[in-house]
Amino acid sequence: QMQLVESGGGLVQAGASLALSCVASGSTYGRYALGWFRQRPGKEREFVATINWRGDTQIYADSVKGRFTISRDNSLNMLYLQMGSLKAEDTGVYYCAARPSLMPSTDSVAYDYWGQGTQVTVSS
Repeated sequence: QMQLVESGGGLVQAGASLALSCVASGSTYGRYALGWFRQRPGKEREFVATINWRGDTQIYADSVKGRFTISRDNSLNMLYLQMGSLKAEDTGVYYCAARPSLMPSTDSVAYDYWGQGTQVTVSS
């Protein structure tokens, strides 16, 4: 079992930056691929970014490519999402997720463990 807890959400203005964190406990963190997903108001949960177990392969949704950066620190059991040039359409609940595989995935069904989510609100 793995527990994930996100932090760092908040209210920011369009164009600002925000950094999200996710701490993991309860399992061998370094052998999991990790991801960030979000659920925008009135929409289904969607893929944002994913990273492999070593942290040297990242995949991004087209909507955030060039603005968001996913990274991890296996020594601290931490996952990060640095968000820049935020837009109103980035508003939503952001979730970190873990899958028991070394390879990243953009598919939410591939993830076994999820955090509770952290709210990000971008005002225009």
